[in-house]
Amino acid sequence: MSIGIAIIGAGIFARQEHLPAVQATPLLSLKAIYSRSKASADKLAKSAAKPVKTYYDSPATSGHSLDDLLAHQDIDAVIIALPICVQPTVIKAAIEAGKHVLSEKPIAKDIETAAHLIRWYKHQRREETWSVGENFRFFEPIVFAVEQIKKLGGELVTFSVDVHAYIDENDEYFQTAWRQKPDYQGGFLLDGGIHFVAALRCLLEAAGQSISIVRASTSLIKEDLGPLDTLNANMTTTDKRNGTFNLSYGSKFRRDCRVCIVTTRGAVAVSPSEVTVSTGDKTTTQNKTFRFPPGSGVRKEVAAFAESISAKEPNPRGSPEQAYLDLKLLQGMLESGEEEGAAKRI
Repeated sequence: MSIGIAIIGAGIFARQEHLPAVQATPLLSLKAIYSRSKASADKLAKSAAKPVKTYYDSPATSGHSLDDLLAHQDIDAVIIALPICVQPTVIKAAIEAGKHVLSEKPIAKDIETAAHLIRWYKHQRREETWSVGENFRFFEPIVFAVEQIKKLGGELVTFSVDVHAYIDENDEYFQTAWRQKPDYQGGFLLDGGIHFVAALRCLLEAAGQSISIVRASTSLIKEDLGPLDTLNANMTTTDKRNGTFNLSYGSKFRRDCRVCIVTTRGAVAVSPSEVTVSTGDKTTTQNKTFRFPPGSGVRKEVAAFAESISAKEPNPRGSPEQAYLDLKLLQGMLESGEEEGAAKRI
């Protein structure tokens, strides 16, 4: 049975990821696209493989509002990719209209808003699935690394996250108006950094650990990326193992993206294109590298969402509770930075 789906939001990620993912998922049939403006909705619709209805707020047109879209009985589910602070209201409206929801990360602007949204959803006791789209949980190198950490075994020794990038004025995400003047904590550290928090949590879980305490320093290197663009944190796990989390979007001359988990039996290092597994004994070390084609995990994420609707069984990798814990960890680091490195229990 085909699942009718609409894309709510016609921005960069909808164009580059959501539309191709929907069209690559046999269970899904794209029915509609919504954007704030008719121009942006029409632009994305023109990229669709088949004709699709468009809905918009401007110009105001009878029968073309978001409420009109949500009223359609042939639309069973929606993917929501709107500005962070707008999403909770639309998530509620979609669920109340009887639609299954895949909402983009982060789950909300802060843990208070996220907790309220989760309580509201549980109180509804509805059959509609609500998943939060954290594609790194479906990203092939991460999924493979999780398997390798479990195979490796041993006790956690240490871990590190090192992500350094540079967002200049020509970056298409920077050119998004709501990102230039964020009304949420952390700026790009929240919008982009939540991915790497999710990746770390996945990998640590494979090693049987989770973060219990963070101490962080935050700063702004590139003024137009305010309020913050750099985060450096020391982390302690439940079993008193220590690691680091270093993330910057203002790093012009250092560019990297690597997460490493070290146990008493070896190490697993993950980058967007490869995973290196290191094993050995007291005298020798063996490194084996596995390479992966370009990807993002979004197609598998959207396919998993469709399968969860069909099977009437939510996928745990998309649970709002996991997204809440991602946000709780990131917010803890941001709050520690505000308090000059004060310890924050997660």
